[in-house]
Amino acid sequence: MAGTLYVVSTPIGNLSDITLRAIETLRTVDQIVAEDTRNTNRILDRYNISTRFAESYYQGVERERTPHLLRLLEQGKNLALVSDAGTPLISDPGYPLVREALERGIPVVPIPGPTALIAALTGSGLPADHFAFDGALPRKSGEREAYLRSISREARTVIVHSSPHRLFSDLEAIATILPEREVVLARELTKVHEEFLRGTAQQVLDRLRTRGEAKGECILLLAGADVAEESANRELAQQLAELLMREGISGKAGLRILMLATGMRRNEAYPLLHSP
Repeated sequence: MAGTLYVVSTPIGNLSDITLRAIETLRTVDQIVAEDTRNTNRILDRYNISTRFAESYYQGVERERTPHLLRLLEQGKNLALVSDAGTPLISDPGYPLVREALERGIPVVPIPGPTALIAALTGSGLPADHFAFDGALPRKSGEREAYLRSISREARTVIVHSSPHRLFSDLEAIATILPEREVVLARELTKVHEEFLRGTAQQVLDRLRTRGEAKGECILLLAGADVAEESANRELAQQLAELLMREGISGKAGLRILMLATGMRRNEAYPLLHSP
C-alpha cells in the first residue's frame, strides 16, 4: 500500500506560527522532504522533532529527485514536503512531486498554515474578496513594463513577490506605468521588523530611498483598477480611435498610437480601429 505525501505549511518568520497538526505530522512521518535542511532544522529543534530527512528538494533538482521520492512513497513511506517558509508550491518547489504522486494514485494531503501572500493581503487594507497572485514581476525591464500594462485594467487586487535587490526597480516600473495606483509594500511579515508601507509606488519608493535600502522578504500589492475610471478610459480610447480613423491613421501606425496612448493590448485596441 502506498504511503501518503503530506504538504506541510511552516512559519514564514515567527516560529510560533505553526499548527498543532503540522507538528504532529512532522513527528510521525517516515521522512521529511525539505527545500533546505538547515532552515527546516530550526523548526525541528524548536519543537523537539527528530524525524530524519530525505534528500533535499530545491529548485533545479526537482525533476532529478522526484523519481526516488516517488519510489519511497510507493514502498509505503509517508513523506512530509516542506519549503523554507510558508506553504510549499506557492512560488516554492514541490509541484512536480505533487503532480506525479497524484498521477500514480498516491494520496496527497495538505496541512494548511501560513502563507505570506495571504498575510500580506489581510493586513494591506486592499479588497480581499477578489485577488490575483502573479508570482514575481519579470526581471527584464521590457517584459516587466508589458506585464504592468497588461494589468492596468485589472479590477482585482494584484499580489506579487519582490526582493530587496529588485524592489526599487519594481517600484520604479510601477510608478512609471501605473502612477496613480495604490500600492502596499508588506515586508518582514510576522518578524520583529514587520512593516506595511502604503501609498502610490512613488511615495513608497521615496520613503525607502530615505533609508537607502530595504531588507527581508517583500510583497507588493496593487489595488485594482477603478471601474468608473476604466469606463471613462474606454470612452476616451474610443474617441481617440475615431479621431485617428478620421485622419486616415488606421493601419499599424494608428494601432501603435492607440496602444501607447491608452495602455491597451493589441487585441483590445485593434477592434476600435476596425469596427464597421
